[in-house]
Amino acid sequence: MDFALTEEQQAIFDMAHAFGQEQIAPHARAWEAAGTIPKDLWPRVGELGFGGLYVSEENGGAGLTRLDATLVFEALSMACPSVAAFLSIHNMCAKMLDSFASDELRARVMPKILTLETVLSYCLTEPGSGSDAAALKTRAERTNSGYRLNGTKAFISGGGYSDAYVVMARTGEDGPKGVSTFYVEDGAEGLSFGGLEDKMGWRSQPTRQVQFDNCDISEANLVGNEGKGFTYAMMGLDGGRLNISACSIGAAQTALNMTLDYMGERKAFGQSIDQFQALQFRLADMEIELQAARTFLRQAAWKLDTGAPDATKFCAMAKKFVTEAGSRIVNQCLQLHGGYGYLADYGIEKLVRDLRVHEILEGTNEIMRVITARHLLAAR
Repeated sequence: MDFALTEEQQAIFDMAHAFGQEQIAPHARAWEAAGTIPKDLWPRVGELGFGGLYVSEENGGAGLTRLDATLVFEALSMACPSVAAFLSIHNMCAKMLDSFASDELRARVMPKILTLETVLSYCLTEPGSGSDAAALKTRAERTNSGYRLNGTKAFISGGGYSDAYVVMARTGEDGPKGVSTFYVEDGAEGLSFGGLEDKMGWRSQPTRQVQFDNCDISEANLVGNEGKGFTYAMMGLDGGRLNISACSIGAAQTALNMTLDYMGERKAFGQSIDQFQALQFRLADMEIELQAARTFLRQAAWKLDTGAPDATKFCAMAKKFVTEAGSRIVNQCLQLHGGYGYLADYGIEKLVRDLRVHEILEGTNEIMRVITARHLLAAR
């Protein structure tokens, strides 16, 4: 079993890391304060091929593996996990369209999606349906020309900011088999947005409710087949769980690097604090946990890439383990900075805030435990 990255994979990581350090890291705090990411960033990201990381080459994408993609998100999150995670959402939507949209819809929308001239948001969660996503109430009724959407989506990253929305709405019976997926472009009549959410972290991502009030869309904007939308949404989440885990690893690595530098400079009782064995043990524990998390994530990505029958279980397990490890590590890094860690100038407190939500989105970590247990019991 070879755990080393190939030359190509290392080059992918290095390219993403260099871009993040040059184009994102110097601005991350300012973008957080402004509550938005400048739109002109995305075409520059698109020039690297990151607008369709695992969109098939046949449809113009980069055609990378899921493991390759985790390297991109790990590298970019070393600059800012909020920006990296938003790109992950776009890519999850792009892959759904690549896999299930009609040839006509793909031909019409995919070119600008791949260049990130069109930024996408994922609309599944509703005010009354989070973990129980199949209970969603947003409805799409057939009309003479297509569909009319009514309902509200909640906690949508990019709400009121993105150029198009991949929306799960009910076209049939209650439960997952009555859900379909639609492509809704910004500016559609009947599409509106709630107020900007005031969040703990991910503050550079504008987050709002997305509202549909007799929002008419063309039949051509149906993605795939009626009644298959929930399946499409869930298929996207396996990869999304890997990506958000990678964002946790990148941010934790940055926090650990910053902490090593700080401890070498900070003096107490006549020596730098990295010379105290008790604190060295804490550094060692963080490094061990970070490396274990990285290995676990890459194993899960490999299983998803190879179509392993237990890939979904491993994606769930990795998401639970890695995101919690990332939060523990950045919190310990803040502690080792002492009072300075609590100050925004040092950048650690932002990572603590940004990573906390990783344990909630793409399926809460409680749901990750449910998925794991179900697979265990089914295999008994």
